[in-house]
Amino acid sequence: MTRGRFITFEGGEGAGKSTQVTRLKLALETAGHAVLTTREPGGSDGGEDIRALLVNGETHRWEPLTEALLNYAARHEHLEKVIKPALASGTWVICDRFADSTMAYQGYGHGMDRETIRRLHRLVVGDIAPDLTLIFDLPVEAGLERAGIRGQGEDRYERMGLDFHERLRQGFLDIAGKEPRRCVIVDALADMGAVAAAVRAAVRDRLGAEF
Repeated sequence: MTRGRFITFEGGEGAGKSTQVTRLKLALETAGHAVLTTREPGGSDGGEDIRALLVNGETHRWEPLTEALLNYAARHEHLEKVIKPALASGTWVICDRFADSTMAYQGYGHGMDRETIRRLHRLVVGDIAPDLTLIFDLPVEAGLERAGIRGQGEDRYERMGLDFHERLRQGFLDIAGKEPRRCVIVDALADMGAVAAAVRAAVRDRLGAEF
């Protein structure tokens, strides 16, 4: 059986990733692919419990290393119980955030030692990597405004300062620059239709998908 493809969506707050995850799923399913959508932190029962610890509460609730450890604990559960079995069965997996978010949020945003994050990554994730990562980029102020309008309760990171979010944005751009074969930057400031078209074009061009 052919292994499924692994696509991750990354970006700062209010980038519109969740909407585009749903649109890509529908497009791929219409073309005959089996598709699983999931998210991080979360994606499994244990992972969702850990997510609640990370996205709620006071902004200074955790030390950066604690956040990274919590993220990788959730990621281990997610990989072993959800992502790996789905890929092995031939299902395409679309994940709203994955390991790049830990590097961007904790490594760039919080200034944590990046080599420590890489060591955690090697321990938990090993050689598993997305086949394609779409990084949704938009100005910080625009993203936070959208996130505020969205009005969801999981707003711990949204309440962090503008400096944090600027470092976060630069982190994602740096990651994309270092891994251009895997990463594609998407202009998330465009209208939803244009963003969806850019996403589909990237999936066609990079993965050879016909849909």
